[in-house]
Amino acid sequence: MQEVIGTDADWWRGAVIYQIYPRSYQDSTGDGVGDLRGITVRLDHIASLGADAIWISPFFTSPMKDFGYDVSDYCDVDPMFGTLSDFDALVARAQALGLRVMIDLVLSHTSDAHPWFVQSRRDRSNDKADWYVWADPKPDGTPPNNWLSIFGGSAWQWDTRREQYYLHNFLTSQPDLNLHCDAVQDALLDVARFWLARGVNGFRLDTINFYFADKYLRDNPALPKDLRNNTIAPSVNPYNHQLHLFDKNQPENHEFLRKFRAVLDPFNAAAVGEVGDAQRGLEIMAEYTSGGDKVQMCYPFEMLQPARLTAGLLQDTFARMNAVAPDAWPCWAYSNHDTVRHITRWGLTEAAAKTYTVLLMCLRGSLCLYQGEELGLPEADIAFEDLADPYGIAFWPEFKGRDGCRTPMVWQSDNANGGFSAAKPWLPVTAAHLGRSVAAQEADPTSMLTHYRRALAFRRENPVLQGGDLVDLVATGDLARFRRTQDAEMGDAEIFCAFNLGEGPAHTQLPEGSWVAIGGDLGATAAMGGEVTLGAWGFCLMRKA
Repeated sequence: MQEVIGTDADWWRGAVIYQIYPRSYQDSTGDGVGDLRGITVRLDHIASLGADAIWISPFFTSPMKDFGYDVSDYCDVDPMFGTLSDFDALVARAQALGLRVMIDLVLSHTSDAHPWFVQSRRDRSNDKADWYVWADPKPDGTPPNNWLSIFGGSAWQWDTRREQYYLHNFLTSQPDLNLHCDAVQDALLDVARFWLARGVNGFRLDTINFYFADKYLRDNPALPKDLRNNTIAPSVNPYNHQLHLFDKNQPENHEFLRKFRAVLDPFNAAAVGEVGDAQRGLEIMAEYTSGGDKVQMCYPFEMLQPARLTAGLLQDTFARMNAVAPDAWPCWAYSNHDTVRHITRWGLTEAAAKTYTVLLMCLRGSLCLYQGEELGLPEADIAFEDLADPYGIAFWPEFKGRDGCRTPMVWQSDNANGGFSAAKPWLPVTAAHLGRSVAAQEADPTSMLTHYRRALAFRRENPVLQGGDLVDLVATGDLARFRRTQDAEMGDAEIFCAFNLGEGPAHTQLPEGSWVAIGGDLGATAAMGGEVTLGAWGFCLMRKA
């Protein structure tokens, strides 16, 4: 049983956060779509993993053109997912199990069906006329600048009522809010207060670096072709052709995040921001999380990239992060609702996937696990006619969209819907997933599910892994080695970690001192006489005696 929720303001530091995509977790009503009551029923599974918190993707009132990331009412539950009472019951059950609850706030844009936008687009003089980013056309009628939408094409949409363009960084039905307007900031902070008062322990902040656009609407410069391999959009998307200097990442965001933090602190609540930037992600994460006066955590895209996380990339990532802001606090993730599942994306065998799991548990920072990750689910192969994601439909077949990682959670193997729903699910359950259900893995001591439980327990049992420093990270070929350290005031602990992220053998030496082998139930290899020899995907974990 987990610890009872307390008043620790630093609960987030080193926490393991389990992401739930509510449409696909558990259907309790038989309509083929997951809902809040379904999540409540399945919370025991998450508690049994040893997670510290849950993050629930949007469940607010929405036309669902982007499946909840287009909000039309920030302070209510879409009937598809239930009611506010259902949400209250979910929070109560989660906290009884020792799980904190974080919810997904989408503050950079709303749905075009939101009453704010409905009013804003009426004319240029109403009370909310400046609540969204509006701009006159160029003299020739074309958009005001060259900004592009992540979902393809211009980021500007013509509106006949105002005879102006409005900004949309995503779908045309997702107009961007104008946070240069103080009234907009106040309204969004009130949204946070509403949910905190209902018992929420924190927020995942969608596209946190998109909150402000350049007030002068300057054109973005071109991105050199040799830099386009590191992106947050599929390679076929022209969004990658620009260096996004002016449509996001603006300095005014720092002051808004300070205001947001002031709302969080009285509740001992925390926020983790999604930094959607390929070129400056780590630097922006450092800016937003350092100093103790903005958000507590951010996750950049370094471990969500198509390229497999190698020992060299791991070393480079931490070196860059330490150079820009040593006190910044990352939140690492391999998979989420927007990326191809890492098992498939990196082409991992089960042995490799288990090693990457232990590596994640040993990193400095907080962690996000995406539903089904603990089962070792690969990306689902979805036929075009079954696609629901507008992003995938627009760029098919070169980019198949996000539906392959959003298919329903598999609880049982003995029915075609995996125990998710009594009805046809909104996305199909693939045969490759059925054999990896929770029920199929529950009692298997060698299963991925068992491995995740052990890995999370290992992190919890060693507080140095949650809050300590990560030092002396060195990559030699496929081998990455580092130490996690903690000063005497915190317990004076030290753990040595070595990971072979390749198929060939790897060798290294233990640091000086006396060391004791740990992590045996995870499959860790013990050092012999100070010598560490690791086979393919082997790892060594040693505690200083």
